[in-house]
Amino acid sequence: MDEVTVIGGGLAGSECALQLAKRGVSVRLVEGRPAVSTGAHHTPWLAELVCSNSLKSERPESAAGLLKRELEVLDSRLLAIARAHRVEAGGALAVDREGFALEVTRTVEEEPLIVLERREQVDLPREPTVIATGPLTSQTLARAIEGELGGSSLAFFDAAAPIVDAETIDRTIAFSQNRYEGGDASGDYLNCPMDREEYEAFIDALLAADRVILRDFETKDLFSACQPIEEVARAGRDAPRFGALKPVGLVDPRTGRRPWAVVQLRAENAQRSAYNLVGFQTNLTFGAQRRVFTMIPGLEHAEFFRYGVMHRNSFVDSPHVLERGFKVPGRRLWLAGQLTGTEGYTEAIASGLFCALNVVSQLRGLPEPALPPTTAFGSLVAWATDPETAHYQPQHVNFGLMPPLSSPIRNKRDRHAAFAERAMADLASWKAKHAELFEGADAS
Repeated sequence: MDEVTVIGGGLAGSECALQLAKRGVSVRLVEGRPAVSTGAHHTPWLAELVCSNSLKSERPESAAGLLKRELEVLDSRLLAIARAHRVEAGGALAVDREGFALEVTRTVEEEPLIVLERREQVDLPREPTVIATGPLTSQTLARAIEGELGGSSLAFFDAAAPIVDAETIDRTIAFSQNRYEGGDASGDYLNCPMDREEYEAFIDALLAADRVILRDFETKDLFSACQPIEEVARAGRDAPRFGALKPVGLVDPRTGRRPWAVVQLRAENAQRSAYNLVGFQTNLTFGAQRRVFTMIPGLEHAEFFRYGVMHRNSFVDSPHVLERGFKVPGRRLWLAGQLTGTEGYTEAIASGLFCALNVVSQLRGLPEPALPPTTAFGSLVAWATDPETAHYQPQHVNFGLMPPLSSPIRNKRDRHAAFAERAMADLASWKAKHAELFEGADAS
């Protein structure tokens, strides 16, 4: 029987292990937690979401929505679990963080072909191996990876937003409403409105607050999708008001008018007992967070289940050190997930699935299953493994990575719909061409 070691029990590693097992491959899944702390995780569960609980948009004409449609075709295990634990969040797929991680852990533990080992991996095994240790790879293993790849590891900083106790939110101020959809008690977001004076006072306090890492960050240090709120404000006092705090499409029921700015809260679980502050990734000290964030109207008496944190986020220079399929040249060694620079929760799931298909193909002497570059994830893989890609930085799926349409379409929505239609047709043809990888697996 084929045997593979998967190092890392996050989204990519868990998906990869489950996909390998579906295809009859025996898997040794090595996860360092809880013996080894990362500084950002809070539980020993597999596939714990350490930042937001949102897997982004499900709209079919969006790149994130298209990626989920592709994962459906490829029968992703973790996407199915995410949908079983969804928390309403407008057009996005947000999940009950605890329920999702617990079910992934249980699913892995109950799979007879997977042996879960709780220990730190400090070297690179010689047998077929997938490294899916994510952006918080331990320093010991990171050095081993650098030794194998020639010192190519890079790093930037990432951040997570705080989570508050729902019972401590003042509902006489915070109102339920989805953007542009009108206010009602069933709105998926809570909104904390600010007038101009409240906003200016908040920004003053935010900019003056103590930080954990005491330096100003340059663009290269920070992943753009997770800029700390204080760094956004540092770029311009009105920058938050045109970003995470934009009031467009929202009406304060107390005044009947659009507020000057709005802080949105999204439910963390199905019970709506906890909410995270959307876009409030932060590097502030815990004391500063409590002082500054309780200035937000409706959060004056908020209790924090978890404060925001900032952490190192490592990745490798994939275009210049990895082959297609994220394989290390000359070795039966693959990388998967955010360690490759494919940024995002859903992208990590896709990366684990894609890696499993590549491993099985090599073990069984099948043709390399290079995804069509016209698909959402295929275009990201093509860009991330193209030696011509310069100044490599982590990237989400986006339509800008896809080959142009044969006939230009001016309307943006129609153009994105055409991208999606082409992607799904090409993926169906690709799957039929690689039917051996899916025979018997789709039914499990």
